[in-house]
Formats: sequence, structure tokens, C-alpha cells
Amino acid sequence: MTRKVADCRRFPSETNCTLTITGEEDEVLEAATQHAVSVHKHQEGPELREQIKEFLEDEKAKA
Repeated sequence: MTRKVADCRRFPSETNCTLTITGEEDEVLEAATQHAVSVHKHQEGPELREQIKEFLEDEKAKA
């Protein structure tokens, strides 16, 4: 299974967040959702999870 990455640096924010989360898709989705709610004050719900899921990228293989 391909590991996924959620990288806050890709999205401008007032806090200039630099957090990157990497792992299996379900782990990253859960952690990124919790982060979006607690740090960026987004509202928890299915719409937020869908938005985050769309922004996940495959982890690039290390050389």
C-alpha cells in the first residue's frame, strides 16, 4: 500500500503551519483532520474529511 502525505505548507494559513503528516491513508486522514480542527479551527465533519482526502499525495520514494 502506498503511504500518503498531508503537507500544510501547500496551503497558505495565518499561522504559516509547516506540519507534514505521513503514513497509511487512514492514519494520515485521521491525524490531518484532528490537526485541521484543533490548529486551523475548521469544523469537523464529512466535508472536511473529503477535502483533506482530495489533497493527500503519494509519498515520494526516497533515493
